[in-house]
Amino acid sequence: MNTTTSSDPKPDALRRQGTLNPRPQAVKAALFGEHEFFDPRDLLQVKYEMLRQAGQVKASVTQTAASFGFSRVAFYQIRRQFEQNGLAGLLPRPRGPRSPHKLTGEIMQHLEQALVKDPTLRTPTLVEMVHAQFGISVHRRSIERALARSQKKRRS
Repeated sequence: MNTTTSSDPKPDALRRQGTLNPRPQAVKAALFGEHEFFDPRDLLQVKYEMLRQAGQVKASVTQTAASFGFSRVAFYQIRRQFEQNGLAGLLPRPRGPRSPHKLTGEIMQHLEQALVKDPTLRTPTLVEMVHAQFGISVHRRSIERALARSQKKRRS
């Protein structure tokens, strides 16, 4: 089985790509212990080989998933992502919201109108306005980014 050494650049490359397996020690599949080509640190390779083996071996999903360091539920999620998106579906996706979910169109319109009326308004004041008007706590940087995106859209 491969181990991380200071002269091995692969872990750094995997980390930059977001495919460094956080639990390589959980991969117990024989393939990863017998052949140097198979690297338990490479999350993409581990997921792919798990799906490939599940299609070939007559073991239960629970056993197969466990031997690759995953739960049964994770196996089904991984398989669904692969079926829908191919290999790209096996890449980890960033966690968290995909869009500014607090700053709705109504809130943005309110902020933009306030800025038209008084262009000297500072972000902390806008944060207070949103809280007072809508009862929502929003970080100042979220407002700054949303306003910058809004201005960029208008210029395009």
